[in-house]
Amino acid sequence: MAIQEVKLPKLGESIKEATILKWLKKEGDRVEKGEAILEVATDKVDSEIAAPFSGLLSNILIDENEVVPIGEVIAKIDTMANEESSKTSIADESQKEKTTVSSIEKPAASKLKNEAHGSSISRYDTDGRFYSPLVRSMAEKEGVAAAELHNIKGSGTNGRLLKKDLLQYLESRSETSSQKAMESSGASTYEGRHEIVEMDRMRSMIADHMVKSKHTSPHVTSYVEADVTKLVKWREKNKAAFFEKYGQKITFTPIFIEAVVKALLEFPMINISIDGNKLIVKKDINIGLATALPSGNLIVPVVKNADKKNLLGLASEVNDLVGKARTNKLGIDEIQGSTFTISNVGTFRNIMGTPIINQPEVAILATGVIRKKPVVVEVDNEDVIAVRQMMYLSLSYDHRAVDGNLGGSFLARIMDHLEAFDENRPL
Repeated sequence: MAIQEVKLPKLGESIKEATILKWLKKEGDRVEKGEAILEVATDKVDSEIAAPFSGLLSNILIDENEVVPIGEVIAKIDTMANEESSKTSIADESQKEKTTVSSIEKPAASKLKNEAHGSSISRYDTDGRFYSPLVRSMAEKEGVAAAELHNIKGSGTNGRLLKKDLLQYLESRSETSSQKAMESSGASTYEGRHEIVEMDRMRSMIADHMVKSKHTSPHVTSYVEADVTKLVKWREKNKAAFFEKYGQKITFTPIFIEAVVKALLEFPMINISIDGNKLIVKKDINIGLATALPSGNLIVPVVKNADKKNLLGLASEVNDLVGKARTNKLGIDEIQGSTFTISNVGTFRNIMGTPIINQPEVAILATGVIRKKPVVVEVDNEDVIAVRQMMYLSLSYDHRAVDGNLGGSFLARIMDHLEAFDENRPL
């Protein structure tokens, strides 16, 4: 037998864990390299994981609904076995492995007692119930002792304790403390009419990602107002011809990307990430596009190597990615690797926004709605009031790496490129 480990692959630069949604194969099934064997979910997208080897799926080590860290072994494939002779031996081997692991790692009652006084929590309790690395680290962080953890009811297979079970327990523990405090003061938990709506899985993961970003990066936001009259006129004059010639709609988004790319080439220290005390300067320019889904959640598809694409290339890729996002057809490679993100709050008729940085990037641009406004302009050395197409741009940046001079100058340069758009530009 040649047993190969199947590890949960990297699913994105900022993704640390994923939830096992469904195994598409069962133990003893023949799998081919590149064939989907399970579905997983992250805070950004649901995706299928392919078998890295051909052979028989000898062991499934992680149950459905479990949260698994990136890089953890989730299954094993016997690359030398044949289907006819191995199903029985695989089942025996699987049971043997589980029994062996249980007998080796199952702690004694005395050890559980010691863990209740502050030592690390074992992977198995005295009843043989498994605790994933995520559950154990959460329990230790929240001060939940092993004995207390032992009494929490799990909703996973065979009563396994899942992340959501621990979160619900922590919430109820907090609510109990709050309720007791409110009862002692005579206050009521809720007043009037209410409807309690549980967050869906994606919204809950997005919430965690946003909170982490605010805790990680000291956010500063700068603003400019840009006169985009020229590019609006060009688009209005050419959008029909552009579609007729290339079969692609020309929106404002690829034009915004083009201006951002030019500014990033001039200010490369915005196209970075932070690793401890190190600044990682990215040589590729990959632009993430915050895109609203029909559910109300957001996803960030990525235009790779945007600096190497012309306006047609940008328009084509933007249309393709946005279409896939809205039909839930994005692949893992299409939502990872961004180095800078744009959020078009103008889509919602907002004049400006204060976006939260998409970790591990150090800046994010919000583009507001374009509106006609009376503006003072200079014509033949005279100041006159004219109606212009104006929009606000706002840049949130990580003050650990980007100071006001760099952030403000970069934002002003984006404005310069938008205002200098050639309204006679050929298609």
